Amino acid sequence: LKGNKGGVSVRMEVHNTSMCFVNAHLAAHVEEFERRNQDFKDICSRTLFTSFTPPKSIKDHDQIYWLGDLNYRITGLSPAVVKKHIENENYSAILEFDQLNRQRRSGAVFQNFIEGPISFRPTYKYDPGTDNWDSSEKNRAPAWCDRILWRGKSIYQIEYRSHNIYKISDHKPVSSIFRSEVRIIDTVKYRKIHEEVMKKLDRLENEFLPQAHVDTNEIQFDTVVYLESQTKDLIIANVGQVPVKFEFIKKLDDANYCKDWLRIEPYMGDVKPGEKCDIKLEVLVDKKSAYKLNSGQDHLYDILVLHLVGGKDIFITVTGEYERSCFGTSLETLSNIPVPIKEIPLGKLVEMEKKRSVGSLVAREDGGGSYPVPKEVWFLVDHLHRHGMKQPHLFIQPGLPSEISAIRHWLDNWSLVPLQGSVHSVAEALLLLLDSTPEPIVPYEVHHRSLESASNYLQCKQIVQELPYHSKNVFIYLCLFLRELLTHSEDNGLDIKTL
Repeated sequence: LKGNKGGVSVRMEVHNTSMCFVNAHLAAHVEEFERRNQDFKDICSRTLFTSFTPPKSIKDHDQIYWLGDLNYRITGLSPAVVKKHIENENYSAILEFDQLNRQRRSGAVFQNFIEGPISFRPTYKYDPGTDNWDSSEKNRAPAWCDRILWRGKSIYQIEYRSHNIYKISDHKPVSSIFRSEVRIIDTVKYRKIHEEVMKKLDRLENEFLPQAHVDTNEIQFDTVVYLESQTKDLIIANVGQVPVKFEFIKKLDDANYCKDWLRIEPYMGDVKPGEKCDIKLEVLVDKKSAYKLNSGQDHLYDILVLHLVGGKDIFITVTGEYERSCFGTSLETLSNIPVPIKEIPLGKLVEMEKKRSVGSLVAREDGGGSYPVPKEVWFLVDHLHRHGMKQPHLFIQPGLPSEISAIRHWLDNWSLVPLQGSVHSVAEALLLLLDSTPEPIVPYEVHHRSLESASNYLQCKQIVQELPYHSKNVFIYLCLFLRELLTHSEDNGLDIKTL
């Protein structure tokens, strides 16, 4: 409500039919029909019956009855012409200029509402205490300001009239009589039919539940190595009478339906009765999952939940053995290992990674101190220094996957046999190794600060000095290597921007 304008609503349930009654007083003055339209919309949007969840609005009822001083006027006719038509009871000629009728025809207000035929004199404006039209200076044209409309099915208007005997106001009241049909549900018959339907549905449900079999509930992968994928097939067969819609769903508290190292394609689909669907499961350990597998935080073990929509769940176990690698291991741990990573027991590696996470891994356990940079980084950089300084397109031309795999194997095991592969494969292996560490050389926490300081040499130098011990060493070591690489730019064609 705003002042003396607004609306009041009441609702009721008559048997199984909901009814809402709205009494509204809309904005006054001839020219304010758009404000009246807005008042109508505001009443509809703001009226809520909050005893329901969610709250019901006016439109959420089977039958709506809207009445009140809607204040829509007659425009386009002079008061004299209007009064002349009234004397001749030619109301239809006036109603053509009625604002409410025009706004309803344009779809601005009272969509889907109905108003019965008007066969009575305008209800406004009278001199109070008389049946005389407005005699004030404004000399308002008579209008049907007071109206009754309805919306809903099975509503029949019997009478729509005004009451001219009342003279206490400048309005004449209007009334309407309706015959409204309501729904009545026979509760006894309803319960009986409901029970019969439920029994029939239960029988149909048992007969037509989705049914599917898988060719195996245990999938075993061979030894998995870093960045080398393996695939296995799973067959889903529809052995029922209805189509099966399946989907791999996540388990409780899990963020995804499978672990990071596993891919399932397709992870959802439909299978018609008597048909099969081939599912491909791919295991690929990359930088996102390698660290957890290396440090013992995760294992190649997962239980998949194959959900049949409307049916039961099928559980499938996926297992494998991961070949631990220097790829995916932290710089600190690699710098503290005096032997190939394959010779370090898993428990020892887990312990070292835990110490790294709390900042207590600073020296080797044997008292000999840690290496300034990881041996694996040194092996690769040293090889490039001896064989690739003048090689064109270094770090641009990709290496061969087979050679990169062999280089990874060499770094994990070490060998008296010299490092094999082209310098391009060694260069790409170096990039992959540095990219695989759980924390980059410049830690995540100083990335923003580093970008802000990129154009200030002294600030950059200060950031480098504050890096963790091994990160700082690797950063300086690589910068020195790249700077020397640039001294051969006439041969290798490299420049600062490319590097």
